[in-house]
Amino acid sequence: MDVIQLTRRLVAIDSVNPALVPGGAGEPEIARFVVAWAEENGLAAEVLEATPGRPSVVVRKREARGRTLMLCAHLDTVGVEGMTDPHAPRVDGDRLYGRGAYDMKSGLAAALIACREAEGDVLVAAVADEEHASLGVQEVLAAHTADAAIVTEPTEGALIVAHKGFVWIELEIEGRAAHGSRYEEGVDAIIKAGPVLTAIGELDAKLAEHSHPRLGRGSVHASLIEGGAELSSYPARCTIGLERRTLPGETDAQVEAEIAALSRGAQQRTLLVREPFEVDPEAEIVRAVAEAAGGPELAGAPYWADAAFIAAAGIPTVMYGAGGAGAHAAEEWVSVADTIAVTETLVAAARRICG
Repeated sequence: MDVIQLTRRLVAIDSVNPALVPGGAGEPEIARFVVAWAEENGLAAEVLEATPGRPSVVVRKREARGRTLMLCAHLDTVGVEGMTDPHAPRVDGDRLYGRGAYDMKSGLAAALIACREAEGDVLVAAVADEEHASLGVQEVLAAHTADAAIVTEPTEGALIVAHKGFVWIELEIEGRAAHGSRYEEGVDAIIKAGPVLTAIGELDAKLAEHSHPRLGRGSVHASLIEGGAELSSYPARCTIGLERRTLPGETDAQVEAEIAALSRGAQQRTLLVREPFEVDPEAEIVRAVAEAAGGPELAGAPYWADAAFIAAAGIPTVMYGAGGAGAHAAEEWVSVADTIAVTETLVAAARRICG
């Protein structure tokens, strides 16, 4: 089975993340398929499922030895609203269409074929839940390590050596509820939120003064705002949800201090932190993939990916994958030629890393 046939079979399996879409099929069926494919191709497969119904699969050669290269790809996809036949893969010229074709079942197929074809100890981490809370990669890293890693997210053929992180924070501004006619008693929490919103905008402008050579500037924006109960009452509280996109070297503690300085006494709660990622451009894994791929551009990604967890575990990591379009969109496709080229690059990089 070649990589395009395998990609088509993976796309045909519904693996919509149930944390994003209630009732989504999740990873069980696609995990079973990966296990069966591994066994049919003489590979060992281990299922990890600390969270019931959310399995990840680790695939590797049965007699692995020497240095290990981890290839990481996620099993789950986002929802299919607005799509026609999302799990009926079709090829039109260089484009393979279907939900997950681009993000990132072509990357999973390339990793599996590379594991079969490459010499040395190649470990495929086929992980659950990347599109939500990254349960899978964290579970794999608790049980396995490697000397280097490639996350096969679609990168348009660029070699990604850095990506941004983010911090989600919620601010709650207190007022005092009162009847709308009782101006002497009421304190309008929404009005009090106005200077906080202005300060968020000022912080965003200040962040533009500093830039990363591959990632550009950090940023902050107010994502959500909620307050009040009815038109005839003063609102007792107003809640602002904000997102701060971070650069390598910026920490959640630094971000929390930034927001506290502008929040004017509002109650502050950090909801989620995802660290930024960066690898030394001279690292062996960077050189190995660059040489195998024929000298691709070294670039940064504005989004967050599982690469950050792998790098934080002490494993030098890059991201490299095919081109295409339509991640999280109603029409999704991946380049057939790129998918084949990525597979060949992974095999060649494994030869360099695993010896």
